[in-house]
Amino acid sequence: MHKWIGLLMLTFFSFTAKGQELNCTVKVSFDRITDANPQIFKTLEKSLQDFVNNTRWTTRNFGRSERIDCSMFFNISAYDNNSFTAMLQVASSRSVYNSTYQSPVMNVNDKDIAFRYNEGENLIFNPNSFDSNLVSLVAFYANMIIAMDADTYEKEGGTPYYEAAQNIVSVSQSGGKGWTQQDGLQSRYFLVNDVLSNTYKPFREALYAYHMTAMDKMADNQKEGKEKVIAAITTLSELYKVRPNAFLTRVFFDAKSDEIVAVFSGGPMVSITKLQDMLNRISPMNGAKWGKIK
Repeated sequence: MHKWIGLLMLTFFSFTAKGQELNCTVKVSFDRITDANPQIFKTLEKSLQDFVNNTRWTTRNFGRSERIDCSMFFNISAYDNNSFTAMLQVASSRSVYNSTYQSPVMNVNDKDIAFRYNEGENLIFNPNSFDSNLVSLVAFYANMIIAMDADTYEKEGGTPYYEAAQNIVSVSQSGGKGWTQQDGLQSRYFLVNDVLSNTYKPFREALYAYHMTAMDKMADNQKEGKEKVIAAITTLSELYKVRPNAFLTRVFFDAKSDEIVAVFSGGPMVSITKLQDMLNRISPMNGAKWGKIK
């Protein structure tokens, strides 16, 4: 009898461990809000944490160890009568093969978001309708996290999840700033539309090459891994030739700049002259960092 109970429990937990794709830490900071009950922000944080981690965003089955480590940081700048104004920082990482190291994949700062939230309300995602700006925002970035992660493992592996994010943009046109073409080249609209465009294909090719052919090889051959990092950045530089100030180039280096410096700051020596010239050309905003590469 005990044996069968144990087997049933094992089957249950094996089943429930599959499904949810994200292992997301959600933080809501409200330091600048001094005239509201702090409980509303704590409730919001827990609601978001549960929503992100308990929603099934794809039809794939993810084992517990496969869940994507990520974070969403909401910095509330204004609050009035259940209306919130905030900045949202979204970041994700993925494991590097044969190591304990987590390589950053995504680091996006959505600087001006607004949404309504009633304390205790259920957050439920419906891909075919716009129900609230908060739900759409979180759903959009959840799909972008999954898509970019998939692109690091398989060439264009993230396409169905980018398309899901693009659909969220389409149904959220009335949701406020960030969802339309008129909201600037660094909006959510252009983030997902650019990544699905053939013009920006070098971004996705570089994302795959950087992780699968470079970082995942570091444990076996660090020198070859470094050379493959340079090759991946060379691929990304092809985008610079057609779109010198591409938003996706910034997205790549916002996640990768510190890691690139660290990769080339120790271990076996490789030629870095071409690398530094290329980095300074395609990502001049990080020039001070590139100067640290030795």
